[in-house]
Amino acid sequence: MSDTSFEETLFETLTDDSDSPGGLDEDAQAVEPGNFLRHAMSLTASKVADGLIDPKLVLSWLLSSLGASALFVGLLVPIREAGALLPQLFVADRIRAMPRRKWFWAAGSLGQGLATAGIVLAGLTLDGNAAGAVICLLVALLAVSRSICSASFKDVLGKTVGKTRRGSVTGLASSFASVGVVVFALLLLSGVAERMVLVIGALTLAAGLWLAAGAVFSTLREMRSPGAAGSGGNPLRQLKLLSEDRQLVVLIVARGLLVSTALAPPYLVLLGQEDGGQAFGRLGALVLASAVASLISSYVWGRLADRSSRNVLRLAGVAGAVAMGGAVVLDLLGQIGTVWALPAVLFVLMVAYHGVRQGRSTYLVDMAPPEARASYTAVSNTVIGVLLLASGAFGALASLMGPNATLCVFAGMSLAAAVVATRLAEVEA
Repeated sequence: MSDTSFEETLFETLTDDSDSPGGLDEDAQAVEPGNFLRHAMSLTASKVADGLIDPKLVLSWLLSSLGASALFVGLLVPIREAGALLPQLFVADRIRAMPRRKWFWAAGSLGQGLATAGIVLAGLTLDGNAAGAVICLLVALLAVSRSICSASFKDVLGKTVGKTRRGSVTGLASSFASVGVVVFALLLLSGVAERMVLVIGALTLAAGLWLAAGAVFSTLREMRSPGAAGSGGNPLRQLKLLSEDRQLVVLIVARGLLVSTALAPPYLVLLGQEDGGQAFGRLGALVLASAVASLISSYVWGRLADRSSRNVLRLAGVAGAVAMGGAVVLDLLGQIGTVWALPAVLFVLMVAYHGVRQGRSTYLVDMAPPEARASYTAVSNTVIGVLLLASGAFGALASLMGPNATLCVFAGMSLAAAVVATRLAEVEA
């Protein structure tokens, strides 16, 4: 009884909301406080692991240090991002057919932990292109496992946490997780230990955190629901949602344009390379900027998303455009190499990026019919995965244009996303 009282007290403190939750039946409402806290714990562990393994920064440095060719380094981000999105269309139906979907997320977390443990082993025993090939394959396994988590999470969240609290739980986890990533970034910048030791240690911790996250998530008190009718058959039939729900199409267009906030950081770093010899320091600064931005903004974005996730997407689009446009202006003025300019721009961009993540996730959960959340998630993520693959070709073209021109294009995309988001209906009202 005391445990229940503690859970309810902590739940009400964190949510500042004692109203009856929307979207839950009586049985789910009775166990919502404990489920909210279990979501927060498992998501925190998972998000810390995400920050520690970051393919854009940590794994890229690891492969370079092991002597892998630039080909394998360049494959890391496309494999991770597209691999985490494209398979969802093919697993969503199976998820919908199960009366309890938490087991998919738990299994996906287990897969990510095992893949990361394999990366640690490869980093300790292999070098050169052999290390590059093996680690890329393990990243693909990690990405597929992540896709299972992503396809199932929104559905489980919608069944276990009330409508006005969903943004809060994800934002809370992001803010808590950022503390751990901040510590890692500071260690990278401090030089307190050899960089390889820090990176291998961080990856080992990430593997353990994913295993723990899956264990905690498996204890969710998820109510049984009947398997969705029509499960099985051709998974591509789910794409018909694009012709049936105009709001889904608008959301995907806005989210596709907001991909620019995720693609821009490497080009910001390129602008600051003229001081030379600080490549790893720049990576540490990027990790730190991202972590601090998440720590400060994610919970706030989550609470704002519970009020209007559409407005969060609009604000994030404007903030991203301001950051990228500001970087170009600072570079033209010869100020981007100063000690404050690049970290400040990176910080604002990461605030926008985390706003995008909170806004689009909360909007999709609140917009989608309960029985079709997995399909809505899968269709949205599959389309975005295709766009991310296309961005690889754009990246080759962007390298010819230079970072300033590329950032101008990205700023325009971000601003256009803010305009497109105005056409989204309010779903939290």
